[in-house]
Amino acid sequence: MENINELIIPAARKGEIEVLKELIRRNADLNHQDEKGYTPLIIACYNNQLEAAKILIEAGADINAADQGGNTALMGVAFKGYFDIAKLLIENGAALNLQHGNGGTALMFAAMFGRNDVLKLLLESGADVSLLDARGQHALDFAALQGNEKGIALLEAYLANTNLPKTN
Repeated sequence: MENINELIIPAARKGEIEVLKELIRRNADLNHQDEKGYTPLIIACYNNQLEAAKILIEAGADINAADQGGNTALMGVAFKGYFDIAKLLIENGAALNLQHGNGGTALMFAAMFGRNDVLKLLLESGADVSLLDARGQHALDFAALQGNEKGIALLEAYLANTNLPKTN
């Protein structure tokens, strides 16, 4: 019989809800990591499996677990633009300002990849626009580098209503 911990990540990836529920019932490790450090929650979120993510969060999965590169589920959904999952993660206490190995944040990913609905959600939820990555860049810098005009406008409007200095 296969180790149940080896089954939970593929079930999360595919959104196999009944399988996940059974694995949870059988005490599978909700924070089991594969060879890349992905947890079931990270995998469910990266694959836009909203119901699987809900079940894993309700069962107690670590919402801020990070893979080997320091990427969290929130960073992944900001990169991919999965608004509903981003909202779920934030509503359940995902840390908004965690930084991965190169200093990137969920806000930076949303700005860089034009995921402006997620960018707005992160701003409204209190993400820190002043954080710098390893190269000294802010989220606004990433939006500008990618020509994300709407993201630039969102970030500049946010900055205009705060006491934080604007970036170049």
